[in-house]
Amino acid sequence: MTRLLVIAGTDSSGGAGLTRDVSVAAALGVTVTPVVTAVTAQTHKGLVAAKLMPPDLVQSQITASLETAQPEAIKIGMLGSSAIAEIVAATLADRNLPIVLDPVLKSTSGGTLLEGGLPKALLSVTTLITPNLPESAALTGLHEAADLAQITLQARALQALGARAVLVKGGHASGNEATDHLFDGDTHQAMSAPRLEVQKRGTGCTLATAIACHLALGHNLQTACDLGKRHVHDWLARARQSQVVI
Repeated sequence: MTRLLVIAGTDSSGGAGLTRDVSVAAALGVTVTPVVTAVTAQTHKGLVAAKLMPPDLVQSQITASLETAQPEAIKIGMLGSSAIAEIVAATLADRNLPIVLDPVLKSTSGGTLLEGGLPKALLSVTTLITPNLPESAALTGLHEAADLAQITLQARALQALGARAVLVKGGHASGNEATDHLFDGDTHQAMSAPRLEVQKRGTGCTLATAIACHLALGHNLQTACDLGKRHVHDWLARARQSQVVI
């Protein structure tokens, strides 16, 4: 049995968060052991309320989960505060496991989901961080842009802060192709798929979780990212098809 430890918040709408993570993992044949960082009340239109778990409770959940069953990989989603992020980093510091970090800064509807920023300690234990274009700019303090030169500058800045690899997602860009850029060490790989005219919440959760699952299943990072992107594209294509009125 392949296991994925997921550290994230709940979403009462079911569109994102742990519910989405579990759904993605189940589709890929991976079992999730969940650690709850926050409980949120959300609709597809907005964030209604959020309650963060105490950092020591988050730590206790992680420790108990790791003692119960060793996962093959870890996915981190919503953390809610820098205090929680710090304690997650400290708890995972000695774990030799692939760790995928989806830096959830805001909900799709605009609500703030991280107070205080991401500490360098968390980036240092991360195998891959998966920011979209606005998140990449916010995390580095650099200008948001979709050109490769600016994306490269931001990715290298995140690597300088400790992240081994960075996947800058191109969903917020324009054009017929949605292109993600993987920076792993000194290498760069562009991954493109036809852009689909469909709106779905939870795309960031879906991609990061799919990548983490494929790492847990034994794929290398580039293959895991490619398969994860394909999973998201197929999911969006099915959603688009279901919206077509015949």
